[in-house]
Amino acid sequence: MATLPSYIQQAIQNRRSLAVELSDDLYAHPELPDQEFRSSQKIVDLLREAGYEVEYPYLGYPTGFRAVLDNGEGPSVGILTEYDALPGLGHACGHNVHGSMSVLAALALADLKNRFSGKVIVFGTPAEEEDGAKVGMAAQGAFDDLSAAIMFHSWSGGVSNADMDVLSLRCYIAQFTGAAAHAVAGPWKGHNALTAARKFLDLIDARRECFTPDIHINGVITDGGQYPNILPEKATVRLEIRTDSQAKLEQMDEVVRKCAQGACIALDCQVEFTKGFEDFHDMVRVPVLEQAVLELYDALNLPHGPVLPPNGSSDVGNVSYRCPTIQPELSICDTFHSLHTPQFREETIQPRAHQAIEDGGTILAALALRTLTDEAFRTSVRDSHQAAREAKLRE
Repeated sequence: MATLPSYIQQAIQNRRSLAVELSDDLYAHPELPDQEFRSSQKIVDLLREAGYEVEYPYLGYPTGFRAVLDNGEGPSVGILTEYDALPGLGHACGHNVHGSMSVLAALALADLKNRFSGKVIVFGTPAEEEDGAKVGMAAQGAFDDLSAAIMFHSWSGGVSNADMDVLSLRCYIAQFTGAAAHAVAGPWKGHNALTAARKFLDLIDARRECFTPDIHINGVITDGGQYPNILPEKATVRLEIRTDSQAKLEQMDEVVRKCAQGACIALDCQVEFTKGFEDFHDMVRVPVLEQAVLELYDALNLPHGPVLPPNGSSDVGNVSYRCPTIQPELSICDTFHSLHTPQFREETIQPRAHQAIEDGGTILAALALRTLTDEAFRTSVRDSHQAAREAKLRE
């Protein structure tokens, strides 16, 4: 069983109140994706005061940042921080809580500089609930040189998990074009783009019986015309495709395009696909990191269960293809509440959630220190990640 040195626990205790205050303040002032100006500024101020050198804004994201604690030659560990909220629901995904866990770990590590050599890099990653800043940051190489990238995600039900598995995600805007005509006086002169869009969705439904359980394709018609007496010349479908691997995502992309072309051939229409946002990747899980988290759960006497099957997507997946990455799920309350609900949101300001901030910050700080100071562990993590990534790419 892993042990937690008293100096880690003391550093966490010294900074705990700041992290709890931050979490409750984010709850009281939720900000939408890419609009987290107040939230990001508060976190940046805390990190600067603790000795971090901060680049803010970062990589073209006005509310993103990169904060570096440069403590000499050595490896680099990244701590990922989220702080955006949901429209109409506030922090119903718990970003105020698990974002504050990351900040607490970063503050504690600044107080433990005499314990390691290397760099701690805190990334402020806005808009996880929308287009996912980690996607663009990963594409620009922000995480390429890290020995590990770590963060928690808030969870519920009293049982925590060693990692959060996620599905790849591709979003398309499919624009169907036909020819307008009077729906009664001369429909034979038109080509109904709305009908083509409807048949496109019907064909996808016809393929569902052949999908593996991880495949999810969901679409809505966002534009189907203006008046029923006019055959629509334009119709638009917003579509999301989810799978458990990048290779399978490309296979389903081909299926979707065939369904669209089939509908267009039948209705004498055309279709054009554009991406709604850049792809979210599935998760490259690192067994060595997951085992390390389980040992730290045991050290804190936190109940834990197996990693759950993926049932959503996150931009953390893009980070996991660039460096060893982990996002455990830490329970903040004993009652189970689905994420993105008012019930879960209200749990984020309760004493149990405040204790979870301490527990999560402790685990992140301990995991970061082990990565920075234990070369054999770093090598094992690197090899575990490389094997898992290669397996993903072969699927």
